[in-house]
Amino acid sequence: MSIFSEYQKKHEFLICVDSDGCAMDTMDIKHIQCFGPCMVQEWNLEPWQEAILRRWNEINLYTITRGINRFKALAMALEEINRQYAPIEDLKSLTEWAANAKELSNAAVEKAAKEQGSICLAKALSWSKAVNESITQLPEAFKKPFEGVGEALKAAKERADVAIVSSANPEAVLEEWGKYGLLESVDIVLAQNAGSKAFCIGEMLKQGYDKDHVLMIGDAPGDEQAAKKNDVLFYPILVRHEKESWEMFRETILDEFIEGTYAGEKEARQRERFVENLS
Repeated sequence: MSIFSEYQKKHEFLICVDSDGCAMDTMDIKHIQCFGPCMVQEWNLEPWQEAILRRWNEINLYTITRGINRFKALAMALEEINRQYAPIEDLKSLTEWAANAKELSNAAVEKAAKEQGSICLAKALSWSKAVNESITQLPEAFKKPFEGVGEALKAAKERADVAIVSSANPEAVLEEWGKYGLLESVDIVLAQNAGSKAFCIGEMLKQGYDKDHVLMIGDAPGDEQAAKKNDVLFYPILVRHEKESWEMFRETILDEFIEGTYAGEKEARQRERFVENLS
């Protein structure tokens, strides 16, 4: 039985919320202290560490590729490293897999590595596992929600069903949201193991929600693209303006969404602000 078949719709409206960098103030610290350093260690890139880590953070945090899947980001970063610093053995197997695989997860890369006998895919799996382990070692003080998230989710839960739709690993999501009582405002947790964000939204639409009754809240272009692919609404949490974004959602956007006035010009303006903020 899948997580979707067990789900029971309660409201006519659905609000999907991303986790890292959107609800949880964990994205920067995970990339700065875990993702980038683990890549440097896995591929022995210490001689060029400073420049490589700076570029990793640009790719994943502060530009239009923010929030890209970890394996796509890895392929992108290693391609640049291969051109500028040091040769990466068997790189093509990773770049082709990251570009074409239907699922981008630890289980999927492990299967592909075995099937292809690929050194680079095996190292990508080792890196990803090291990242997950490194994240578990982060101080608890670094794993907290943005200010205003709890209040916003409580307000949302009173009027809509609420789904976490995240590409993070499920154990981390459950731990981080549970620690601050945020799971009390959530009806279903759809993390990396449930499928892509676009897939998850599509499966939730099968529960009987009208498309204009579904809102995706996210901080990255991948969140907007997942909403667009399913023809549902999108509201951005702006990088470096997270508190203000959540306040606006609770005080203004939630009412507009429920009343049916958010779609159109108001949503278009929010999308424009989102792109401007990442440019």
